[in-house]
Amino acid sequence: MHTSSTIVLVLAVFAACLVEMVEALTIVVAAGVSRGWRSALQGAAVAAVVLGVLVLAVGVPLIKYIPIDALRVLVGALLLVLGLNWLRKAILRTTGFKAMHDEDAIYAETVAELRPADGAVRPGGYDGVGFAVAFKGVFLEGTEVVLIVISLGAAQNRLGLAALAAGAAVVLVTVVGALVARQLREVPENTIKAAVGVMLTSFGVFWTGEGAGVHWPGGDLAIPVLVVFFALVFFLYSALLRTQQAAPAVEEAPA
Repeated sequence: MHTSSTIVLVLAVFAACLVEMVEALTIVVAAGVSRGWRSALQGAAVAAVVLGVLVLAVGVPLIKYIPIDALRVLVGALLLVLGLNWLRKAILRTTGFKAMHDEDAIYAETVAELRPADGAVRPGGYDGVGFAVAFKGVFLEGTEVVLIVISLGAAQNRLGLAALAAGAAVVLVTVVGALVARQLREVPENTIKAAVGVMLTSFGVFWTGEGAGVHWPGGDLAIPVLVVFFALVFFLYSALLRTQQAAPAVEEAPA
């Protein structure tokens, strides 16, 4: 296994988990502030445990029982779907066709929705709403990370490494979130999503080709080349959309 593919794997998983966990943190903090921290943290913790069990329950059988070529085609197709979706959203946000993801606005909206009618927060007791909201936020945002961890880890037989990269991102977001819980606007989310989309798409093309019998020049060294190619596609297509958006509409003169 070449060092290049290992580095791209770690970066892809870490960056994807970083983005998704920042979004999950927004929901958990909102639930904690509006409904009480005890229930919100319990919901987040249970969701994290469930996600970890899913990685083991799905990832290990994939590695042990599915032939490697079939697995790589399956994984490559999944990564292509995920990667192209992340790239599409990043391009639309970069060019202004889609609004940027505003964590502060999401936080304020979630707090307003969850705040009890009497405005009282009961930090010491159990709150089912706070638990459910935090659990759902972490679980839904983490599901895509689980798919990425399983896909990349299973295809390269590096499930442990992929899970470790995701865990490192979770720890980082948790520590930073504890220090600056509400100051989430500074995270360059769209840039990270674009980078993750490029890496996932590159892996998707590479593993689909590998499973179909394509012999890539240089083996795993083709992955960084694919990353550069799809990065250029991202920048060129974004520039093209900007020119189309900037072009003024020409009105026909009335006959």
